[in-house]
Amino acid sequence: MPQSVPSFDELFEAAQRSAVHLEMRDQYAVGDEADDFDTWLSTGRRDADPASEYWAPWVDMISRAVARGVVVRRARIVSEPVTDYIRYEHAGTVVNVGAGEQVRWLPRRRTVDLMVPGADLWIFDGAQVLFNHFTGDGGWADPDMELHTDPSIVKQCSDAFEAIWNRAIPHDQYEIH
Repeated sequence: MPQSVPSFDELFEAAQRSAVHLEMRDQYAVGDEADDFDTWLSTGRRDADPASEYWAPWVDMISRAVARGVVVRRARIVSEPVTDYIRYEHAGTVVNVGAGEQVRWLPRRRTVDLMVPGADLWIFDGAQVLFNHFTGDGGWADPDMELHTDPSIVKQCSDAFEAIWNRAIPHDQYEIH
């Protein structure tokens, strides 16, 4: 009988030491944030309430992970000048940081000598890589996630993430251009 792949939530909840996330797209169009993004575009106001219906599940999961000793880091590679979507993400990152995530930004022009994976990803405890797949316009592709545990793939992705992280700018120091 084939073994089922754990869900993202299961992988995240099982993490014991680290959960790192690499985002490399300038635009995402995932359904769960469409309304908030549209509101931000029309009003300039972003939901930054960690207890809101939009944020609470994420904040709770991050807070639980950090409380059990998991270091959660997120690196974002962005083109400059940034897209409206990246401005929107930047405006909401205060919630990620408040929940316990460490977030850094790296202008794409500063990555030319780095080898980066071909897809966004999560690395859990340096042992599992979960690739996130998107369509050209930023929606979830089918299948939207792909899990790898091959040590050579995990090492390549971990090395790439660390190189990006070491060069990236902490959220509180990154100015939107």
